[in-house]
This record gives sequence, C-alpha cells and structure tokens, in this order.
Amino acid sequence: MKKRIILGAICLLALCDISVYAQDKVLSMKDAIIGQWRDFYPENMNKLNWRADKNEYSFVEKNAIMVGNPKLEAKKLLGLDDLNTALSVESILKLNRIPDFTWIDANTIRFWTGPSLVYYKINEKKASLILTADRSAENKVFCDSNNKLAYTLENNLYFVGKEGVEVAVTTDKDKNFVSGQAVSRNEYGIDGGIFWSPNGEVLAFYRKDESKVTSYPLVDINTRVGTLREEKYPMAGMKSEKVSVGVFNLKDAKTVWLKVTDFDNDRYLTNVSWGAKSQFIYIQVLNRASNHMKLNKYDAVTGEFVKTLLEEKDNRWVEPQHKLIFLKNQPNQFIYQSNTAGYNHMFLYSTEGELIKKLTLGDWMVTKVLGFDKTEKNLFYESTEVSPIDRHVYKLNMKSGKRVRLTKDAGYHDVKVSKSGSYIIDNYSSLNVPRVINISDSKGKLVKNLVTAENKLIDYNLGEILLGTIKSADDKTDLHYRLIKPADFDPAKKYPVVIYVYGGPHAQMVTNKWLGGARLWEQYMAQRGYVVFTLDNRGSGNRGKEFEAIIHRQCGQPEMADQMKGVDFLKSQTYVDADRIGVHGWSYGGFMTISLITNYPDVFKVGVAGGPVIDWKWYEIMYGERYMDTPQENPEGYAKTSLLSKAKDLKGKLLICQGAIDKTVLWQHSLSFVRECVKNNVQVDYFPYPRAEHNVRGMDRIHLKQKVSNYFDDYLK
Repeated sequence: MKKRIILGAICLLALCDISVYAQDKVLSMKDAIIGQWRDFYPENMNKLNWRADKNEYSFVEKNAIMVGNPKLEAKKLLGLDDLNTALSVESILKLNRIPDFTWIDANTIRFWTGPSLVYYKINEKKASLILTADRSAENKVFCDSNNKLAYTLENNLYFVGKEGVEVAVTTDKDKNFVSGQAVSRNEYGIDGGIFWSPNGEVLAFYRKDESKVTSYPLVDINTRVGTLREEKYPMAGMKSEKVSVGVFNLKDAKTVWLKVTDFDNDRYLTNVSWGAKSQFIYIQVLNRASNHMKLNKYDAVTGEFVKTLLEEKDNRWVEPQHKLIFLKNQPNQFIYQSNTAGYNHMFLYSTEGELIKKLTLGDWMVTKVLGFDKTEKNLFYESTEVSPIDRHVYKLNMKSGKRVRLTKDAGYHDVKVSKSGSYIIDNYSSLNVPRVINISDSKGKLVKNLVTAENKLIDYNLGEILLGTIKSADDKTDLHYRLIKPADFDPAKKYPVVIYVYGGPHAQMVTNKWLGGARLWEQYMAQRGYVVFTLDNRGSGNRGKEFEAIIHRQCGQPEMADQMKGVDFLKSQTYVDADRIGVHGWSYGGFMTISLITNYPDVFKVGVAGGPVIDWKWYEIMYGERYMDTPQENPEGYAKTSLLSKAKDLKGKLLICQGAIDKTVLWQHSLSFVRECVKNNVQVDYFPYPRAEHNVRGMDRIHLKQKVSNYFDDYLK
C-alpha cells in the first residue's frame, strides 16, 4: 500500500487564491540555483531569537534590532546609527549592518567588528572593547567566564584577553603536529578542537600527530606555474593520525596530557565534555575498528584516568555523536545519547556511571536536544516520533516522565525555547506550507503568529509533488520517496525520468518541508518535461540503527537493491517511459549513480555523477573503515563495491564532473575510472571544475547544473 501527500497546481491555487492562468512562468537556471536562496526563499525573520532570560523575542529588521513579547507587538530597540555612534567614541571599526550578535543579558549584546570583539550596553548606549584578535586567527572560541578568546594560527593554539597579550599554548614548529583544530576529519560528532572549562580557568584542546599520514598532491593553477598543495589524507587501511587531548592551566601556564590507554594509538577521542564543576573531563574513546567505545572520566588537574562509566560494543560499528549534557542543579548527573536501543535516545546517568533512568524510548529517534527550562524541571527535544519525514518538539518532565507535544501542525519544525521554558518560537514548513513562525506556550497552544509566508513561486508553472512510501528490497521496510511530475502533466504521455540519488549515511533527502525538501533544480527539470524521483534507501539517515547498518561491509549493494524497487515503482506508473530512465547524484550519490548505471546497464540510459567515490580503498579511514572495515579485513567487500571492474559494463551515456582540488573525494577516484574506460574502449564523458573542491559553489554552480541538465536533454529526451 502506497501512501501519498499531494501538492499540485490545485493545492497551490487553494493556498494562495490565484488564477491558474497566472501560473505560466518558467525558471531559469539562475532562478533554480541562486534564486532558491534569494528570490524564492520563503519570508523569514532575520536573527530571530529569545532576548537572554526574558520572555521577549528579538530580530533584525531594516538595520535595527527589534524586540517584542508574546502579547505585545515588536518595537525598535537599537538602530545601526546608535550602535556606530557608540563604536566611534571608542575608536572601534564601524559597521555596515547589524552584525550577528549574542545576548549576554537582557541589556548587553556581544558581536565582532573586524578583529575586535565588542560588548554593547543598550541602556547606557555604550560600547566597550573586550579584546582584539589576530586577523589571521581561525577556529575562534570565546569563554564567557574569563573574557578570553582561544584560536589557532596555522598549526598552533593561542589565547588572548582584554589586556591584548597573546599567549601561545603550543609552539610546534613541525607542521605535522596540529593543535586546537578538529580531528578525525570531523567524524563521530567532532566539530572543533578547543574546549574551555565552565569556570574558564582551564583550556582543553585536541592535538593530532599527522607525521605518519600520507600526503596527497593537489595542484593550484592560480599561480604562474602551478603550485603543489599537499593534503594530509589517511586512506582506508593505511596509517592514521594520532590524537591526544591536552589540558592547559591558565594560572601556571602548564599543560598536562590526558592519560588515555585504551586500545592502540589509532583510537578516536570523541565528544570531549567538561563536567559541571570543571574538575573532570569525559571522553568517548573509540577503537579504530569503531566497534568498541568506552565513556571515560579523567582528572583535569593530573590527566589521570579515573573511571570507565559505560561501554558500547557492536559487531558492525559504534557511532558516538553527542557530547554529554550536565545538569546545573544536579552537577553529578548528565544526559547521554545512544542508539543502543535501536534508535538514538536519551538516558540519565550519574557521574559514577550509574543509569538513573531511560528518558525516551521507542521506534523513533531523538534528533536534537534543545535544553532545559530554568528550573531543569523540563527537558525539550526534537524527534521523529510522528513520522521519519517530520520533526516535532516535545517537553519532557524529568521527574514523572510525562511528555507533551508542543508542535501541532504537520511538518518540519525548528524550535527555540525561552530560558524560562514558558514559550517557544516555532519555525516550520511542510510540503504545501512555505513557512510559518509562531510563538506558542509551554503546552503548545498558539499565542502569536509572527510570519505566514506567501508562496513566492505561485506564478510559476511547477510540477506536482508526491510524497509517499514503497517497500524496500526486503519487502518489510517502508522507504520514503518524493516524485515530481512534469509541469503541464498529461497522463496520456510517456515521460523520461531523472532519479536524483544520494543514499549514504547521515543524509535524508525526502522530508515534509516546503516542496518536500526538493531543490528548485528539480522543478527546473520538471518544467523541461522530466519526472524527477528521489528515494531514501536503507543506509540513509534518521531511521534507526538497523536501517543504516545494513550497508556494513557492502556499501552500495542494499542501496542499489532499494533503488531498483524505486525503478519498479516508476515503471508501474503509466506515464513513465521505462526506456528513458536516468540517474544523477554527487559524492555518495555519485558513487550510487555509477553503481546503478554499470550494474543495471539495460535500465539506466543516462547518468551524471559528481565527485564520485570509485573505490573505498582510496577514501578516508574515519568514514570508509567504519562502514567497510579495512581493505585487509574485507577484501571481498572492497572488490565487490569497487567500480573499477564495472567500467567495462557501461552501456549508457555517463558524464562525470569533478572538482580538481577536491579534498574529500580525491581526483584519483574519477580519473582511475576514466582510465579503466579507456583500457576497455568504453566511451565516457568528463568535465573537471579547476578551482572547485568537493562541491561546486556560487555562480560556478549555475554552469554545473546547466551542464547536467544539457546532458539529460541531449541523451535522455
């Protein structure tokens, strides 16, 4: 049984009350790529947030900070001219617009202007310079407890305070030693390398030793003679970086190193978390095989190991993704997130490793923890409980376990909770709703509507969008799809199909957002007479552990089986031309594109693959080994999933696009596939983007998507 949600011309007319005859405009490629985020982006509120601990919201409008509350209309609080006047008095660089800012308290904002970090007191109309950083500083992390800024310059870590004295935490001349930056290529929940203690007295940081990691050559063609750039790239089965955690005490200017002894030196140190009292550091230590994790507690003063609080093991992989969340009122307790129950859920633990209670449980996953109310009586979180393609927010009573759903309307909700927990700002969209922003109370009752966005595409002749489900290749699991029919659809005609695919871990393409989560390029193709189809196969994100782990040691295999069920579904539609099916994807989607067109050469007539993984032995350790194990451990799996041996099976038309300085999927992948095509006298088309990394961005993306579209027009229509 297939379930569908339908958005068509009739729905759009009913929504916006406009004549069908006005829907005759077509998208240009610039509209589809740049206009997606500029001209057609649904109305929003700039920098919308809660005003510190007050039940007031703030946003920026016409270069002014506006403030309102749930019962009164917003009024101007601070204008750009007033802000610049105060900056001039202190000889601080002026602003051209209201900057990104943080509420320190209800009277104070903090922001950057050039290299200067500034506080502005609203009541006093006074600006004060907090500090000035080196203009070359990167990875900046400010500490509210001590008004100091930590940052990196090249491979070393520094900090500076209001006195302007720059202090070097590390002084490594060997560029193989890198401190203060993210490690493990940002996998396993790692998103930075600097960790201030809550009291601001100590600075923890990552340090990685890349001396054994191979360097990969990239050529910069911008210089008169091409310049060689080397990228440290740890390939599957080869030498990896060695990671350690240092703890620098600001009082004695000494660093101790956490004494991590578990596993070998190739281990991962993930989700570094400070205890509430700044005495202990908690780290999830994961072996290189990614199948055994220990949550360890370390003494921040001595670096000594204190205790293993819990362990996780899995014969496929363990995937820690979240830092610990400590309770302020009960600092000996923390929230731990794990998918050991099959889906990501929250558990309350003591700092001695005792499980106090399971906070959530069910065949759905917690996707975001939003925080507590002021008393820590209630916890707010986002989940997939209603549907895998929706996001809804709940309030959980920590004592009773009672849950209240705060977001009522179907769709994908993005919520900000006030510090008191009394109100939420609910920003959401759904298939046929461009955007709604509401303020609701702590029971989810609507208090005020701030925005109900109009459909800026109402005058455009768009294709009807269908959201639905089909069964996976195991005939048990529901897979969600998005299907866009051609504009001016005629059920008596036969149309070509472009399958837009990603299919890899931690990605979800089909959601109950505006336009079903589709990009306008898909509508551009629909206007040109294509059916555009996307299916989230098993292995993709936000559906639970078993759904994703099916790919272990065989990336691409179950995904292809599911995509072929999607093809069967398409062929069952009377308007689909089964002889004109194409496929397009980027990165993992590029891997899937070439996998499909070479494994099913009689099904797919045309393919366009961008930045494709060709052989997992050339991909990074942290991602590739997690899902495939090492080439030494899984030679059969690597051989089966490699596309090099599939080049000879290519029958259809294939275009490969590649960023020439791609640091994620190295050029070696696609060039090696082209070489195999040449060796087997198989024709293939190829287009490099000389200055692009893994993705082609900005105005260059218009060229890319035109290239992709033209290829389908030339060979699939």
